[in-house]
Amino acid sequence: MTGVRFAALVALALAAPIAAAPRDPLAGRVAGKPERCIPLTQNRGGIVVDRDTIIYDGIGGRKYKTGPVGACPSLRPMTTLIVEVWGGQLCQNDQFRTIEPGLSIPSARCRFREFVPYTRPEKVR
Repeated sequence: MTGVRFAALVALALAAPIAAAPRDPLAGRVAGKPERCIPLTQNRGGIVVDRDTIIYDGIGGRKYKTGPVGACPSLRPMTTLIVEVWGGQLCQNDQFRTIEPGLSIPSARCRFREFVPYTRPEKVR
């Protein structure tokens, strides 16, 4: 194998993970006014995007962006959220913990920030 071919294969192998990176779950959406609470009956479970971002899928294509108040070192992609809910809504300052895949001991408690709704802009006719 020539040096040029080898370098091209290495470059492709290094670029592959970058190309497969997850897309922005809020792309093409517009942020609304932050809300203190969201109804649980109209949302599916939260997905951890990164240490500062949790996305909840609402009905009608609405998404809610939240995250922890302050630092929450255990919050990272692929962790499962354990949410403590009191009533039918998930609210700012409600507590949650995380659990790593394959482990059985949850993290310390963290608290939610406000929930920012994101919707697709209305199409102009």
